[in-house]
Amino acid sequence: MKKNITMLFLLLLFLTGFTVQPLPSKASEASWNDLSLKANKLYQQGRYSEAVKIAADALTIAEKTFGPDHPKTATSLYILAELYQAQGKYANAEPLYKRSLKIREKALGPDYPYVAAVMELMAKCYREMGKEDEARRLESRAKQIRSRQ
Repeated sequence: MKKNITMLFLLLLFLTGFTVQPLPSKASEASWNDLSLKANKLYQQGRYSEAVKIAADALTIAEKTFGPDHPKTATSLYILAELYQAQGKYANAEPLYKRSLKIREKALGPDYPYVAAVMELMAKCYREMGKEDEARRLESRAKQIRSRQ
């Protein structure tokens, strides 16, 4: 009887799409943190091409360590998007901003300050791409979020 209950429980977990996420290892988390800090330092020095490579590695680690929908993955996406934007590679930055925004809204809620931060940089990116309507819409939403803080 106990075996049947266990099997039923496991079947229910499987059917509902439940997955067990492994806990991030301290080494992987430390690697992600180190790479993110290094990418930021290179960005501040204007060494964008080098920073992109490091940020892309940090994103890979974040996706494997924390999962594709984790706020730290959103941070890696945001950093990489910002680096592309700094180089004028707006078409590369846009999908990264979109994904970062989606993750942050889902994980943190639509009114969280980090959500507004993504919207503000994404709006700047849209403006550079000539997408004024999208830029104004995001700026308006970000301003609403900031006004509630």
